[in-house]
Amino acid sequence: MAQIHLWLVAGAMLCSSPAGSLEEILLWIHRGDTLRVFNLLRQLQRTPPHLCLDHRNDFKFPWNRGTITQMQKTQHTCFHHLMLLQILSLFTTHHSLAAWDHTLLSQLLSSLHHSLEHLEQREGENRACPSVGILVRKYFQSIHHYLRGKNYSFCAWEVLRVEVTVHLLVL
Repeated sequence: MAQIHLWLVAGAMLCSSPAGSLEEILLWIHRGDTLRVFNLLRQLQRTPPHLCLDHRNDFKFPWNRGTITQMQKTQHTCFHHLMLLQILSLFTTHHSLAAWDHTLLSQLLSSLHHSLEHLEQREGENRACPSVGILVRKYFQSIHHYLRGKNYSFCAWEVLRVEVTVHLLVL
């Protein structure tokens, strides 16, 4: 009988230890997915950025790190989900296929799909963030207009790659 009590106490102690919540584990997985996408974006570089300095553009990214960390958890997840969807949309166009190494692009698209799957598992049906969605769409519309205006040149794609890579770290 005394051994049963010891096992019960030990079990209770293990269950109450601060080993980390499921939310923290999912956040860790999410960070790993983001780093994988970030590294693939860096590897995609075809044109040295210094050759494209005159192509730079301010796409007016509507958030900074402080704004994003202050977002409510549901809005942040929705924001991240929308950003990844838009990035995926940019890199699945036929213009993108012409601009990038196909193997690296395929790996990037696969990583983006994987990240989106993890986020969808995490957030379930809770994706309602209309105000954030409008801002994300406007931001990416300016990117689409920029690419079209530059006739999808290699430098335009390089500027976009740098823009997305920099702002991916904010997520």
